[in-house]
Amino acid sequence: MKKALTILISSILFIGLLAGCNAGGTSSSGDASGENGKKVELKVFIGQPRFKEQYESYIDQFVKKQKEENGLDVTVKLELPSVNEADQLLKTRLASGDSPDVFAIHAINDLPVYDKAGYLEDLTGEPFAEKLYDTVAPMVTREDRVLAVPLETLQWGFLYNKDIFEENGIEVPKTLTEMKAVVKTLEDKGITPFIRAYKDSYIPQLFLPLTVGALESTTNKGFIENMNAGKGTFGDLDGMFDIIDLVHAHGTDRPFEVGQDQGAAAFASGEAAMWVQGPWMAESMLATNENMNFGVAPMPINDDENATLINLGASTSLAVSKESKVKDVAKDFVNYILDDEDSSAFYESLGFNPISEIHTFDTYPWLEESMNYVAEGKVYQDPAIPSAVKAASEKLLQSYYADDASKKEVIEGLDRAWEDYNKVNK
Repeated sequence: MKKALTILISSILFIGLLAGCNAGGTSSSGDASGENGKKVELKVFIGQPRFKEQYESYIDQFVKKQKEENGLDVTVKLELPSVNEADQLLKTRLASGDSPDVFAIHAINDLPVYDKAGYLEDLTGEPFAEKLYDTVAPMVTREDRVLAVPLETLQWGFLYNKDIFEENGIEVPKTLTEMKAVVKTLEDKGITPFIRAYKDSYIPQLFLPLTVGALESTTNKGFIENMNAGKGTFGDLDGMFDIIDLVHAHGTDRPFEVGQDQGAAAFASGEAAMWVQGPWMAESMLATNENMNFGVAPMPINDDENATLINLGASTSLAVSKESKVKDVAKDFVNYILDDEDSSAFYESLGFNPISEIHTFDTYPWLEESMNYVAEGKVYQDPAIPSAVKAASEKLLQSYYADDASKKEVIEGLDRAWEDYNKVNK
């Protein structure tokens, strides 16, 4: 219920309202007189400022299409807050009654929470829903209702510089022991193994779905179900910190001064051979080095090859607010995301995976590689870890890397965050 989500964010409401006044992004001014008039203002909220140019260009096409086909003068107010602010800011907007008409959420982690709170419009009958691949549709579906249009479907683990690997005769590791051998080979040759970029707190958090997903698929099946039932603990995940410690001990300098963009530039420049990141950073890396030759491989977390799997899921997806006063235009917008004529070029410009047969663009080489793992069944679905737990893991892992928190304290903090989530959402 809405009360639940309001309680969850009550402690950040005032701060969020202040932050909302200065959120990053672009906006267009205009008289919004509702769908019965000729002028409509549509508020769109997406926490991906790095794609500002692509979104603005596609929105311009949408505005033109609305004018030509429906006679509407649509003004789109686009908010592009940073990835670190977006979740908190959106919750603040929704709880205060200042909801965007269209907003981005994480399909796996956020959709159940926002649906339970009553904020998501049912989009089942919309044209885009029939265009989704059968493997993609379930990720944005809850109780037989399609609730969002997916932008990013992800196949990720870690990135590696193919040229560095090939030049040094290194094979992609399948176990933790093999990864340790790769690290030694690289360091023996004077090459830094990993990019470390901890300034943006979501980056350390990436280890959470990688370790939880792999372990729940093998030795710890039922872990998430147990946590949701209040019967589990992160202490059950034996070896969770092994890969975390290995990466942290063999990476680039001054990690707390390096964010995602600096990390992308450093990786593309060859400052390290690997980066625990996803292919969503492709555009930023190619902006530094257009000839960057990188691959996407599953992250080994222990010596069980069966646990070395690609993380497969849908993340950034666009939903329509149930409170929107311009629902028809909002629904037109999410349908335009999968427009038969324009969508293919849009997804290609973002560097995202195709999610529909209407997407005819050539897949990038690094996506072809990760898709091979998917075709071989070497995958797990991105684990449904509550966003509140992920948020807690950001600070906890940053503290762990800074030697301000022990493994025990990280585990206790994660357990506590999940317990708090259960209290609010039961």
